This record gives sequence, C-alpha cells and structure tokens, in this order.
Amino acid sequence: MNQPLIEVKNLKKYYPIKKGILSRTVGHVKAVDGLDFTIYKGETLGLVGESGCGKSTTGRTLLQLLKPTDGEVLYEGKNLVGMDAGQLRKLRKDLQMVFQDPYASLDPRLTVGDIIAEPLNIHGIASGKERDKRVEQLLEVVGLSGYHAKRYAHEFSGGQRQRIGIARALALNPKLIVADEPVSALDVSIQSQVINLMQDLQDQFQLTYLFIAHDLSVVKHISDRIGVMYLGRIVELADKRELFSSSKHPYTKALLSAVPIADPLVKKERIVLQGDVPSPANPPSGCTFHPRCSECMAICRTERPVLKEVNGQLVACHLYN
Repeated sequence: MNQPLIEVKNLKKYYPIKKGILSRTVGHVKAVDGLDFTIYKGETLGLVGESGCGKSTTGRTLLQLLKPTDGEVLYEGKNLVGMDAGQLRKLRKDLQMVFQDPYASLDPRLTVGDIIAEPLNIHGIASGKERDKRVEQLLEVVGLSGYHAKRYAHEFSGGQRQRIGIARALALNPKLIVADEPVSALDVSIQSQVINLMQDLQDQFQLTYLFIAHDLSVVKHISDRIGVMYLGRIVELADKRELFSSSKHPYTKALLSAVPIADPLVKKERIVLQGDVPSPANPPSGCTFHPRCSECMAICRTERPVLKEVNGQLVACHLYN
C-alpha cells in the first residue's frame, strides 16, 4: 500500500440552528458527524450515499473551503485544521477541486484562457507568453484546442465546460483533486468521456482523487476503494471488488440492489428501504440507520456502532461488532 496522502480523524461539520429575535442557537444540523478515513497516494477513493448524506460537505471541509467544527485533516502529516489563510494558501496548489456544476463554477465574465490562468496568476507561477503557453497545453491535455482560450464559457457544452474546470484544477500540478459529482450534471454519453479523461490524467500526472458521487456504477468504474456514507457518517469502506461482491452493511446492500444490470434475463432482488432519511438536525439515537434497517436489534437503538475491520472491510454495524 502507498503512503497516506490525507488522513481524516473524527471530522465534524455542524451548522447552528438559530431561532427567536436574539438568534439563539437551539440545535445543530450535523452534516458531517465524525469521519475517519485515509486517502493513499495515487489512489481514487470513491464516496457515495444518498443526497443530503454529507458527501459534498466532506469534500469542501477536507479542503478547508468550509471550516470544520471538530477533527483533524492531515495532509502529508500537516494538520490543515487551524491553519491561517497564509499557511493554507501555500498548500492550495497541491489541493484542488472540480465542482459539480460546470455551468455555475466558471466565471461568465472571463475568457476560458483567463479562467485557467487565474490560479497561475494568484500563485505567481507564470506570466506573459509562458502563461499563455501553459494555458494552451492544459486545454490540449483535456481534449480541447488552444484557440478555445479566447472564447467564453457560455459558448461550450456541459461536457466541454467540465473539461475546462478540470484544466483549471490541473494548472498548479496538484497532488489531490476532490471531484464533487463531476459528471452528475452531464448527459450519460458525455459522462464516460469525462471519467475516462480523469483516469488518463491520473496516470499521466500521478494524481490522487477523492471522487464524490451518488451513482455507484460510475464510482465502481473509477475508484480503487469506496466509502459509503449515511447521515454524515461512513458505514462501510472497502476495496471496490469486495464491496460489490460481499458488502456487509444493510444500507450498502440496499444501495447495490438498486444498481441496474444490463441483462433482461438476470433477475435481481431489490431491497426497498422503508421510510425517509432522518433529518441531520435530529438524527436517531444509536445507529442512525436503525429506523430503516431490516436487521435492527435492541442495541442498534441505543449504541452507536464503531467502524471496525471485518475480513479486510471497515464496517460500522452491530451485526459485526
């Protein structure tokens, strides 16, 4: 196994709920509620779960775009939490992000060349003809042409805009890219092109990815390991082959049962979860999944399961504790 690039320890992000004239805090929305995981150099860690489970908040908190409520984020042994703006700025070029919406993440007032050159200007890495050449190279690396630098973002399709976003993330030769649902806003025919591009770039530039998505088939294609989130917590983390062939947690099994199989002759039993996802402002006691779990036991209602290794997979479930 490679060396750890990112180590996340007990990461939490709570949003206060305020009421009344004096805006008193009466509770918290627990978007991320105690995460522990490691991302190794050169790997792709996939993060999946239902909408609202805290995946995007995890990615933004990891990069300190959102300040965590508690916990540690160790980048090559250095704790990013608590660093001042100056210290973080020096590390920004190593830690980049590709955003979910290619229509909203690109400034409509800037040309594509200016958008990609912006990180180079901020960090003082290149200027003049050298910068223009670097922008042209980046456009060609992501499958566009150098002459596209003079156009504006609205002149491109969704897939092309996401390629521009990827080029911007690559501008500073980062070590880690957090990809926050980078293909969910794209047509299915374009999704595979962008995924294949990201895999090629990973090999070419020795990149490490945290790939956030809700589509398990996409995550299976690109990831080495997959973490499954439910209501701000990781309930299972395993190698992708082990996760798909022998998942342990009841929630993971339910997610996998919903993945369609492109064979009309194969009959697949669908596990339908009862009820809705509880509110992160008022999560259930014990295991947060217990109100919807068919395997629920008495201990599940009162005691929170810890993430524990079971046959090489990490599982937070009392069936294995």
